[in-house]
Amino acid sequence: MFRISCSCLLAGLSLAAQTPIAPAKRTQLFNGKNLDGWYTYLRDNKHEDPKRVFRVERGELVVTGEEWGGIGTKEAYRDYHLVAEWRWGGPAHGSRAKAARDSGILVHGSGPDGAAGGVWLASIESQIIEGGTGDILPVAGKTRPSITAETRVGPDGQLYWQRGGKAETRDRGRINWFGRDVNWKDTLNYRGPRDVEKPMGKWNRHEVICAGGRVTNIINGVVVSEGYDAKPAEGRIMIQSEGAEIRFRKIELRPVRKGR
Repeated sequence: MFRISCSCLLAGLSLAAQTPIAPAKRTQLFNGKNLDGWYTYLRDNKHEDPKRVFRVERGELVVTGEEWGGIGTKEAYRDYHLVAEWRWGGPAHGSRAKAARDSGILVHGSGPDGAAGGVWLASIESQIIEGGTGDILPVAGKTRPSITAETRVGPDGQLYWQRGGKAETRDRGRINWFGRDVNWKDTLNYRGPRDVEKPMGKWNRHEVICAGGRVTNIINGVVVSEGYDAKPAEGRIMIQSEGAEIRFRKIELRPVRKGR
């Protein structure tokens, strides 16, 4: 009980109580052995995880997706190059059993846990969803994070990232990655004609470069979206649990290269 209480106390700290770390060298956030350095938060069970939604198996961080929530870093960070390697795992669950597999990497997380929809931190999301991996979403909590991106309007009326396009600032909604299928449907195993995300069972390399207020999403070596003037531009990092099993074999931070 003491360990859980400590996690709850630490997780409840506001960003103002933390000094964000800018990594000076490669830093392994996930050590492949346990969840040291992380805390969990679930909509129904808060800082307890009786179903072991988040666990380590054979060197992989497994997020089962059985409950809505997230696993977050106890520390806050700024100015980093995040490198994650993930793949979709087993079944989807509940209301999303037949929907596109869904998760996400939240950066610049701030404020209290569960402030966003009773589940997540206020943050900027680097989306992970079949067909839409690399979308940018501001996630509102007690505060309303915002980000600006160069965009175009698609034939469906939605915003898509396009370098050199019209600057649009958003504090809600979504900025789609540049090649997202305009006919996207929320169905299991969805694949668009231009998807760079690999299908079920294959490993993906997902990079999020946070340099000042700039957030750049790179999927399997392709820059798929980018925003700037992110507010806030620092905070905790969280991996979402949203009804689908996802597995990570690497989550690390690297220093941002000069010039970014």
